[in-house]
Amino acid sequence: MNRSRIDFRKNDWLSHVYLSLILFVAITLVCCNKQPVDYSGPISNWPSYGGSTGGDRYSPLTQVSRDNVSGLKKAWEYRHGDIGNNREITNSESAFEATPIILDSILYFPTPFNRIIALHAETGDEIWTYDPEIDLKGYYANQLICRGVEYWSDSEKSQGACASRIFMGTNDGRLVAVDALTGKPCIDFGNAGQIDLKGDVGDEKWLGEYQVTSPPAIANDVVVVGSAVSDNGRVDAPSGVVRGFDARSGALIWSWDLSPPDSINRNDMLSSGGYLLGSPNVWAPMAVDENLELVYVPTGNPSPDYYGGIRNGIDHYGSSIVALHSKTGEVKWRFQTVHHDLWDFDVPAQPTLTEIEKDGKKVPAVIQATKMGLFFILNRATGEPIFPIEERPVPQTDVPGEYTSPTQPYPVKPLPLIGHDVSVEDAWGPLGMDGECRKKLEELYFAGAYTPPKLGQPTLMYPGNAGGSNWGGIAVDHERQILVANVMDMAWIVELFPAKDYQRVREENPGIEVGPQTGTPYGMTRTMLVSSLGLPCIKPPWGKLAAIDLKTGDLMWEIPFGTIRDLSPIPLKIKYGVPNLGGPIITKSGLIIIAATMDEYIRAFDIDSGKMVWEERLPAGGQATPMTYRVKEDGKQYVVICAGGHARAGTKLGDYVIAYALPD
Repeated sequence: MNRSRIDFRKNDWLSHVYLSLILFVAITLVCCNKQPVDYSGPISNWPSYGGSTGGDRYSPLTQVSRDNVSGLKKAWEYRHGDIGNNREITNSESAFEATPIILDSILYFPTPFNRIIALHAETGDEIWTYDPEIDLKGYYANQLICRGVEYWSDSEKSQGACASRIFMGTNDGRLVAVDALTGKPCIDFGNAGQIDLKGDVGDEKWLGEYQVTSPPAIANDVVVVGSAVSDNGRVDAPSGVVRGFDARSGALIWSWDLSPPDSINRNDMLSSGGYLLGSPNVWAPMAVDENLELVYVPTGNPSPDYYGGIRNGIDHYGSSIVALHSKTGEVKWRFQTVHHDLWDFDVPAQPTLTEIEKDGKKVPAVIQATKMGLFFILNRATGEPIFPIEERPVPQTDVPGEYTSPTQPYPVKPLPLIGHDVSVEDAWGPLGMDGECRKKLEELYFAGAYTPPKLGQPTLMYPGNAGGSNWGGIAVDHERQILVANVMDMAWIVELFPAKDYQRVREENPGIEVGPQTGTPYGMTRTMLVSSLGLPCIKPPWGKLAAIDLKTGDLMWEIPFGTIRDLSPIPLKIKYGVPNLGGPIITKSGLIIIAATMDEYIRAFDIDSGKMVWEERLPAGGQATPMTYRVKEDGKQYVVICAGGHARAGTKLGDYVIAYALPD
């Protein structure tokens, strides 16, 4: 007789008890630890690069909240294939800095090679692709980068070819328009769907000196586009003219070449189109207030960056935020964030529009983030400060032929989010290995923030030219009246040398930037202040995430942002706070969602406390700004990040577009 069979039958009741317990635990783990998806909340698109034309990076969505965000899982993944690290394909490196937009359940984004791709928003399935076939063999000064595209719908034509359009600027200096439904060129726009932006701005010395890296702005039926021009090359670099084109025909409506109002232009410094050569340019994204009919333009500084002795006033609009009439291009007002900029402190981020409660009234505001970690908060109708701004004395130059502004503007509030002073005591090295950095700091000239470059002696630049803030910008929660920003806090070294020594200095300094600054008496070198281990020489955090109360201008909280997981030889998740490129978004449910850091993660934080509530490993660097959407009432909220890395920042390259959602 089978003894085991007899035992089983005798204890059959006990087996049922065990099975019931196991089933109960399983049901508890599956059902009770996962909250059901709430389909009752709002739906919302992400119709513009900055979330809205005002660049607020705010979403009214609530399905993903502080309570359930830890359950986010990858819903779909798309790979585009355009990676600029293959010399058989391109002479330039790439950075995948794109933020997609979404309208009518279609997700649109550009690759670093300027291909536009349309995906089904809920599945990630490809709908169409468009390739402008840029010349990949150029030497693109700012790498191969395209941060975004913009959408426009023709109010005079509800259907038919190009009734809705996608606009994009290209690395080789074109503005293209394609049908939003098919991806085919809009043949009635410009020359069969494209406009050559380089034809009358001045000759390029090489293909890639003049690029468009940020999305155009669209104000009613006007497409406004700027450009990115190579730094530190020559005084007669291509013009940084900003132009407005008719969205239907591509006809030029207006142009603004950033000439000073008293027209100090020299006849020998004009392009064939009559635009000022070497003028400031507008490489960062712009913002639009359609009700006020204003375009808010963040400007760079004139070429070159580190010597301005022969500018003759052409930096009047440099390193400024300027409000232009969208229909005419005329200047309504301007505010200069840096006077006579000698530090590459060009305004790097999209202006952000909101309303601020002040003295019981709502004031229309524009907030401008800067590389100095300063935030200028202005009345967007008038340009007047909402929080006071002081002019404070700064160090002065002793370089022959140069001059400096005696003061620079400082907001009284908010206070800077990064340091403006550093000493030898701030030297840092892991495990007490700070001696090397201490020695470097002792050899550098530094007289405080805005120390002008020295001739023949390395000068410490702190804050550094990378930021503070950079092109990722900020996000604003309009209801909570909170500004959220990620910043970098690193020092750089700049030195001027006689122009005749350019070739020798370049040969003696392989691997660092050496610029000729042709047309000036001096060349320049620029490098980050790091130790032989490649880590910054000043004490961490080198990156922070912070929240500011816009009602008072006070800091609510700040935390070190990111770990050295992918910066150190040993993958330790030590929260030093690391450099970051990309920006945050905010949801109504109280979440800050951001990637950006040099460790390969996307994270979510509680907006009230700064506590991290979700973290997910990325397959490549997330040097981009995420976005979020929910397209239908019975649909899910998706969070999307472009994870493709940044060659010059040294993060892992890739070609991923990844969407996360809550599981059923």
